[in-house]
Amino acid sequence: MALIKGIKKNVFVLGLVSFFMDISSEMLYPIIPMFLTSVLNAPMFIVGVIEGIAESTASILKVVSGWLSDKTGKRKPFVIYGYGLSTVAKPLLAFAATWHFVLTARFLDRFGKGLRSSARDALIADSTETGYRGKAFGFHRSLDTVGAVFGPLIALLALYYYSGSLEDKYRLIFLIAFIPALISVVLLVLFVSEKKSETKNGMRFRLSDYSREFKIFLLISMIFSIGSSSNAFLILRARNIFESDLGEIPLFISSNFGEMSILAVVILAYVVYNITYSVASMPAGALSDRIGRRNVMVGGFLIFSLVYLGFAFATEGYIMWILFAVYGFYIAMTDGVSKAFVVDLVPADKRGTAIGLYYTATGLLALFSSIIAGLLWDYIGPQATFLFSTGTAFAAAVMMVALLPRFNQVNRG
Repeated sequence: MALIKGIKKNVFVLGLVSFFMDISSEMLYPIIPMFLTSVLNAPMFIVGVIEGIAESTASILKVVSGWLSDKTGKRKPFVIYGYGLSTVAKPLLAFAATWHFVLTARFLDRFGKGLRSSARDALIADSTETGYRGKAFGFHRSLDTVGAVFGPLIALLALYYYSGSLEDKYRLIFLIAFIPALISVVLLVLFVSEKKSETKNGMRFRLSDYSREFKIFLLISMIFSIGSSSNAFLILRARNIFESDLGEIPLFISSNFGEMSILAVVILAYVVYNITYSVASMPAGALSDRIGRRNVMVGGFLIFSLVYLGFAFATEGYIMWILFAVYGFYIAMTDGVSKAFVVDLVPADKRGTAIGLYYTATGLLALFSSIIAGLLWDYIGPQATFLFSTGTAFAAAVMMVALLPRFNQVNRG
């Protein structure tokens, strides 16, 4: 039964699961880099190392869990255990005394993400008719990102109403984040179902089993990823700009939050990004069903390139608001669409493995990407960090146009 045209029950519930988990995750994401640098006194290089290791851990696991979900014919157990681990990891941050604790908690959180993501996306594909894949993935990302809007706002309310020190406020938010994460696990266990499938004995992973188009797409995505560093660098860049341009902080924020006004305005700018992402995700996915995944993703890569160019040269606070808003369109045009593209290019019985391979190949570069970004920032300056990303994104867009044919949809599943 489809609750919305093309969106069946499993997809709807998985969207709610991601909604609550993203409330939890995004309560923490914009404040972790500031907690690291201002409370634990970690240098930018360490921020890059932590984010790189965390994201690479998730990515390495995604191909393994995706392959296992194909081999066993079961998706739901991987999704449950993955969300469960991430739920346990949230409150651990509250007890961090050094950056090593943060690294451990982020590692556990991303381990859970790596365990669940490929199987969850394969389950979405399994539950969706071919002509609605882009819309289904876009719908899922949209609900996920609505959670990413509420998460930072809840964190902001906690910062405002709790009367303790800034460090105590951070630690309280880490504890509160456990509640929505737990709700997501309960929804998943009770309301998501899957058909029983036979175990596929003798199933091996061979890259030769995949199409030429899939391999080209994978290569281009990897080139893009080497410059796609953690959003933590965008948050820290925004903080720097707002600190140097205090006149751009709205009066109600300055008066209500006092010394925390910089933190408050950075979080709100990040919320603007998530609002754009949420609103645009399903339309972007549906558009890719009509005009082709490649064309939508090229547009997303070009937007990324322009936004990072803006971050490199921005000097005034109002520009941060514009850049964060436009940045949401990039992720809306690439995140869900890329997974629908992968599903189009591979056989149905290899979906979990292919999505996992895509995640792993791009995510392995996240470690190098974030470390490169941190080193460029520390030794050359923030402009170098963002110009490097501008170049890799533009190169990926050009390669997408040159190496992939113009097609609306390739269905091999």
